[in-house]
Amino acid sequence: MRYSLGTSVLLASAAFATPAFANAGDPVEIGEGVTLDPILDVRFRIETADQPTFPDNASSVTVRARAGVQIATGGFSILAEAEGTAALADDYNDTIASNGIEPFPVIADPDSFDLNRLQIAYKGEGFGVTAGRQRVILDDARFVGNVGWRQNEQTLDAIRGQASFGPVSLDATYAISQRTIFGSESPNRSFDGDFVFLNGKVDLSAVKLTAYSYTVDYDTRLAFSSQTFGGEAAGTIPAGPLKISLRAGFATQSDAGQNPTSYDAEYLVGEASAQISGFTLRLQYEELGSDGGVAAFQTPFATAHKFNGFADLFLATPASGLRDTNVRLGKKFTIPGLTTFNASVTYHEFDSDFGGVDYGTEIDGVLGFKVGPVAILAKYANYQADGFAVDTERFTLQAGISF
Repeated sequence: MRYSLGTSVLLASAAFATPAFANAGDPVEIGEGVTLDPILDVRFRIETADQPTFPDNASSVTVRARAGVQIATGGFSILAEAEGTAALADDYNDTIASNGIEPFPVIADPDSFDLNRLQIAYKGEGFGVTAGRQRVILDDARFVGNVGWRQNEQTLDAIRGQASFGPVSLDATYAISQRTIFGSESPNRSFDGDFVFLNGKVDLSAVKLTAYSYTVDYDTRLAFSSQTFGGEAAGTIPAGPLKISLRAGFATQSDAGQNPTSYDAEYLVGEASAQISGFTLRLQYEELGSDGGVAAFQTPFATAHKFNGFADLFLATPASGLRDTNVRLGKKFTIPGLTTFNASVTYHEFDSDFGGVDYGTEIDGVLGFKVGPVAILAKYANYQADGFAVDTERFTLQAGISF
């Protein structure tokens, strides 16, 4: 078992704190006009990974705890939060090279103890500013997210401004450091640079329009430095008992900063979904383009696990690009006296954008529900390789509580 004293203290503190805050709701007033809001998020996870190129299957048992506090008065607030992850069973490659060569597939949840967030913020009428280490999620996290699936969260050392007036909302972030999921013991704990994320929206009721500009200029991770411009439109069409949603987006990306490769690539997404009687059927096509096989459209700040298969074979886009044609069927249903379940199954077909390569196919399944305040999630992924990577099977079972 490899975890630090700091992690042990945080996890023990969280365990003892849970009963005391079990019925916590609104922040507690501790002075005239001053409130205190405790933060606690504990998640226990079992995860397995099977790839035939490794002699042994990977299996991990980890527990992650975030604990902190937010103090607010007037429009000002200060938030501090620590995060610790401990491996209770560690037959897996946690990405930390100093552990030695491990005969297991990667499960990117290494032991870690770190300052997750430390921010000061002001929120006024229709605008707000946040400075410090913070969580930044833009839109659906396709380009900028917190990689919330992994135990160690991605945060940014940044200043962020947000404003809204009428149907228009604006969001601007300047960051100097990307605090990654790889943990406090990793040489990839953080990547520094100049990162500018600009995002604007117009809500016209029938349709929502988004435009964005994302500049990524790394100090050392040069191959991922880029400039992206794009936008999307989304809307919903009522059709009696059927609810139809449509979304389409387009972006262009080129090299930036000291990227040694000159390239231009495009991003496309189109989807249609229909909801009726608790069922949701979604058809989607997503393309992360390639510039002649030299380089491809990349999203290094994204919550990438959310998009191109839960087997995590396409967290970075292959140089030949990626075309993901997928269909998802979901169902929300309630068993009286028990709980409400959310279930979905997704089928992916993966192909290259350049070179005509059939990468492979994948089936993903998810089942989520709550038992009292505890959220339970089971997730399964099965990737069948054709022209890219190897067959990969992953399974996760987790339980979490947060407030």
